[in-house]
Amino acid sequence: MKTIISIILWPLWFFYFSLTILILFALFYIVPQKLLYLFIRPFCWSWCFFAGQWLVKVGRVPSKKNQPYLYMFNHSSMFDQFMIGAFIPHYITAVAAIEVFQYPVFGLLMKKYGIIPIVRKNIKKALKSLSKAESALNSEISFLISPEGTRSLTGKLGEFKKGPFHLSKNTGATIIPVGLIGAFNAKNKRDWRLTPGKLIIKFGDPIRSNQFKSMTVEELRDLVKLKIKNLID
Repeated sequence: MKTIISIILWPLWFFYFSLTILILFALFYIVPQKLLYLFIRPFCWSWCFFAGQWLVKVGRVPSKKNQPYLYMFNHSSMFDQFMIGAFIPHYITAVAAIEVFQYPVFGLLMKKYGIIPIVRKNIKKALKSLSKAESALNSEISFLISPEGTRSLTGKLGEFKKGPFHLSKNTGATIIPVGLIGAFNAKNKRDWRLTPGKLIIKFGDPIRSNQFKSMTVEELRDLVKLKIKNLID
């Protein structure tokens, strides 16, 4: 049954996704970059919906007045960024694996929107990407990043890398822990099939710079991991 549902949903999703990407491509030349989120939010919602997913938000999304924020989330599915993007009420950028930028049109849109490519297997290039992220945060542009670096293959939290926490320590950006529930079951990395259901996005309490100023990078990493674990548990 899961296979049959996926055979029906995937063509519908790809058709709708391709159509909206073309619409976004046109909007990128009309709408100022920092206002594009007004269109991307409903598109993110609909990209989940046409894959058979219903989004539910828990917790309060922070006000755009107190940026920059560093949104940190557990990464387990292709839906993760769409889940978060459907609710964030302001412009935000992120890092993404450089392979994603090779997709026609979509890769160009990501680059134009300000998404920073990262080469995960090359430490020097990865550090250069994080340096660009630091510049964005210092310019009061909020950022979305997964401390795990890549999607979980089990659905459980993986090892957290130190890079995102150096970013927060260096910039003083407020950390927003985000817990994503249901995304791994909906579509995980090892299975092409979709499982319709409910996707829950939990926004945790902000962790402000005065709370982690005296912490080491390792202590901050462990604190954020605990916060996200509590959200998804």
